[in-house]
Amino acid sequence: MKRLRITVQGITYDVTVEDEDLASEAPVAAAPAAAPVASAPVAAPAPVAAPAAAAPAAPAGDGAVPSPLAGTVISVDVSVGQKVASGDTLVVLEAMKMNTNISAPQDGTVTAINVTPGASVTEGQVLVTLS
Repeated sequence: MKRLRITVQGITYDVTVEDEDLASEAPVAAAPAAAPVASAPVAAPAPVAAPAAAAPAAPAGDGAVPSPLAGTVISVDVSVGQKVASGDTLVVLEAMKMNTNISAPQDGTVTAINVTPGASVTEGQVLVTLS
């Protein structure tokens, strides 16, 4: 079990989180609902910018460009056989009403396109393959 302090709209809550997947732990009685803690609001940590070419979440072959998040393909901006430079936009994804450009991690030639506009993708799914 973990104890966490969460601040929502300036109100701080102390909560306890239990991992139900751990079979080795004995059952624990349910915790009562979290009540607001009378304390000064705690500022949330500043978000950390993700690198442009994040490591793939799932194993992928050389040249595979995986999706960094689940979403819907808005556009595919390349075609098979097209040469691309590092940083060129390959695919545009929409997730949570925001568009995310998926860029080429390296120079290369597009050898396969595995998605079409309108398709739903999962995190780690290979979108494009480069050689």
